[in-house]
Amino acid sequence: MRWRAGRGKGRALQDRSGGLIDDAGDPFTGRRPTSHERLTGLPWDASYHEGPAPWDIGRPQPAMVRLAAEGGFTGAVLDAGCGTGENALHVASLGLPVLGVDVAETALAIARAKAGDRGVEAEFAEADALRLERLGRRFDTVLDCGLFHTFDGGERSAYVASLASVTEHGGTLYVLCFSDDGSDTGPHPVSREDLRAAFDLVDGWRVVAIEPDRIQTRYHDDGAPAWLATIKRH
Repeated sequence: MRWRAGRGKGRALQDRSGGLIDDAGDPFTGRRPTSHERLTGLPWDASYHEGPAPWDIGRPQPAMVRLAAEGGFTGAVLDAGCGTGENALHVASLGLPVLGVDVAETALAIARAKAGDRGVEAEFAEADALRLERLGRRFDTVLDCGLFHTFDGGERSAYVASLASVTEHGGTLYVLCFSDDGSDTGPHPVSREDLRAAFDLVDGWRVVAIEPDRIQTRYHDDGAPAWLATIKRH
């Protein structure tokens, strides 16, 4: 399996207008690149320059649709790492106020266009998931679909603290990430122990459940093994 973001270093990047950004410039817009970006040498935005990214399946993840049907989303909702917005737009279509954030401006532009085309009210903004406190807002429900597993161990504590800064006390966080259970896991598998170590009784979080699930991708016929974690802020 080969993710589009992993094409290697030393390549010029294409900006949103179709021009080229020289490698000597700053395609990371002043933020520190994540471990995944340092590994590939490319910003997340590059994943969307030549067609859909591997995780961009053109519809919401089935796990998120199921959660929504069960009433899992309430109050103001944040989609951290929203990509082109399918999960955020599905939740917003239910009448909830939703903010989707990402560092990939190309993905955000696609998400805003989808919202306009579908007549769905949803907000999309550029934001660093490791610095969510800069939003100056708090949310009752937070969704992470495929973001946690991109961070290495050194970044996870910062990410958990970032999430805590925007999650209301009593709020709920859902994390859908690649699991290490099975032979066809994604490129960044996570164990149950990894999730518990990152969240349980850390920064006021409590892990309520970690259940096996699937993440649909463009490279898996029946999705990749995943964990769906339900985590409360208390």
